[in-house]
Parts: sequence; structure tokens; C-alpha cells
Amino acid sequence: MTDTSANKAPVNKLGDLLSVAVERAVPVVRAIPDDRLAAPTPCAKYDVKDLVNHLLQVIVQFQALAAKRDSDFDQSVDYVAQGPDWRERFVDETGKLIAAWSVPGAEEGTTGAMNMPARTVGSMVLLDLTVHAWDLARATGQTYEPAPEGSGVLKTLRETVADLAPTARKMGVLGEPVVVPGDAPELEKLLADTGRDPRWVAAAA
Repeated sequence: MTDTSANKAPVNKLGDLLSVAVERAVPVVRAIPDDRLAAPTPCAKYDVKDLVNHLLQVIVQFQALAAKRDSDFDQSVDYVAQGPDWRERFVDETGKLIAAWSVPGAEEGTTGAMNMPARTVGSMVLLDLTVHAWDLARATGQTYEPAPEGSGVLKTLRETVADLAPTARKMGVLGEPVVVPGDAPELEKLLADTGRDPRWVAAAA
């Protein structure tokens, strides 16, 4: 039997994928004006402040998951209320997240309370970084620059959403898919897969 493994495209490492997503998320978070913290977002249950806090909590807890440690999502932390440096806290924590998932073995085996494959768990935080950065950009009148197609980020995320969607929709984590044209950009297809309307715009302040 011929070994065709050498012809298979290499799997993108999570640390590299997260680096691409963070490069796009950090400028959005840094540019969030204080007067938009109470503004609604495409993620209906969160305003801007709530979504920043949620995203920071995810980023912090998924560092633990990368190291196969327990996470704690039971208590919400108001990072924004802790001081005016929350934007730089976001930068610091995303750097730690990249480092955590770049450690050899981080995406191998299982992790988390549900003993899910570590690669899938890491892809979940990649998804949050991508779609919530878009949410925050839209909510605050910014432009979100999607990951380039060749980076593997959007491909990985669409595969992840396809795998998780049936269970995630039952749990209310993802909404029902939104219909978009077949020739829509990959980011719009991803957003639609998660139940977001890619055409969502913030109401005038």
C-alpha cells in the first residue's frame, strides 16, 4: 500500500491560528471607545462591556485548558470595571493564550470537564476570538479585517462549527444558521453558520 501521508496538507498549529486571530482582535478592542460600552452587539445577550468581559474570561480560562487544567466559568469577572487598563489586559492575556496553545502537546489528548479533544477545545477559543472581535467591531462602528484565506483560520472554524453545531444549537450557544449567497466571503459564511447576520449594523449613537 502506498503511503500518501506526505501528500496531505499539514494541519495548521493552533498557536499559529490564534496568532492570526489575535492580530485582528487586538486593534478592535484597543479602539473601543468608553462611550460605546453600553451599546448593543450582534451577540444579543451582551452589550459591548459584557462581551469584552465574556471574551476576556474565555481567553483566561482557555489558557488553563491548554495546560489540561480545570477551568472555571461559574463566576463572571468584570475586567472592565477593574481599571482603565483593561484594553492592555486583553493584549497581555491573548499573548498568554497564544503561548499556552503553542506548548508542545497542548492540542493533543483531551481537556476540559467534558473530556473533549484538545484540538477542538482550542478551536473553540479561536472561534470566540474571531466572531466576538467581529461583534465588537460592528457594535462600535469599526472595520473588522478577516484572517486571510491562506492562514487556515476560517477553514478551521467552519469545520469546527459544522462539527459542534448540532449540540451547540441545542444548548443555545449557537443560533440557527442565516442564509447567505453561495459566493459570500468566507467570513460571512462563518458568521452565518453561527447564527449571525453578516449585515448587522450598530444603531446610531
